[in-house]
Amino acid sequence: MNDLVNNLHADVYANIKTLMENARTDVAKQVNNILVKTYWEIGRIIVEDEQGHSDRAGYGKSLITDLSKKLTKEYGKGFSKSNLFYMRSFYLTYPIFQTLSGKLSWSHYLELLSIEDKSKRSFYEKETVNANWSVRELKRQINTSLFERLLLSSGDANKEKVLDLILLNKLLDGAPHPC
Repeated sequence: MNDLVNNLHADVYANIKTLMENARTDVAKQVNNILVKTYWEIGRIIVEDEQGHSDRAGYGKSLITDLSKKLTKEYGKGFSKSNLFYMRSFYLTYPIFQTLSGKLSWSHYLELLSIEDKSKRSFYEKETVNANWSVRELKRQINTSLFERLLLSSGDANKEKVLDLILLNKLLDGAPHPC
């Protein structure tokens, strides 16, 4: 009888543990999505303000310096000048929010922003989502030139895969898809 009670308790515990782990994962995803959206919006606000005051030389640089000081004082870390420039660049690189993936973190996007070539960046973005790469793995793949190696490889299947991913992204760029 005591074993039966212990087994029932173990099942209840296992069910609750699974529920809690799933809830924590969902919360982390939601927080990440909100953070990415917030940084995108901050970038949008900075860009739109700069465009509205484009006749004033050095305005953008002083704006970011002033914002950095004020935001850091009020909200703490995360609003350095370089981070604000990244947020600005993030918006300029991804001007349509719906094209962003809800599966990628801000750290993923920071790595992707370092890639100037749009096709190459698109390839790494899609592969990161498809293969569920961590930021560390994304960095490793970029540093080992996966994109270039696949394009230079003798296998037509590899080249097709790269070209298909690039084509898919060009098609999706024109149509919003859920993040």
